[in-house]
Amino acid sequence: MGTYLYCILPFIAWVASGVLKFLVNYLRSGKDAFRLVGNGGFPSTHTTILSSMVMTIGFHEGFNTPMFGIGMAILTIVIIDATGLRRTVGKHAKMLNKHISSEEEKLRERQGHHWHEIFGGLVLGTVIGYVAHLIMVFLP
Repeated sequence: MGTYLYCILPFIAWVASGVLKFLVNYLRSGKDAFRLVGNGGFPSTHTTILSSMVMTIGFHEGFNTPMFGIGMAILTIVIIDATGLRRTVGKHAKMLNKHISSEEEKLRERQGHHWHEIFGGLVLGTVIGYVAHLIMVFLP
């Protein structure tokens, strides 16, 4: 089960993050929740997926391994991208949408993340990673 879990863990994290994101959006916006699921929002799905993998590597293989270090580097790049570039793209889309006529399709404004959304993804990913580690320990 252990090595296969590394292969299915991104999918598990993606589903968990998507379900939580939908529930948060449903509580905030009701029926608009379906429209709001996607890039941006709480929790960050990209951060959840990567942090679940990185933390599983850390818990199971060790926090002093090269794979954990590589994972942390990639996770850092994803977080910087989500809070910087993608968030800026969302701001630009919002400005451009003001100049688009009503017949044209609007650009998606929710692209990047605020820090609390990133933190939510980190917490969810860490929990998923720890559970994955426990599964690998007790169900080899």
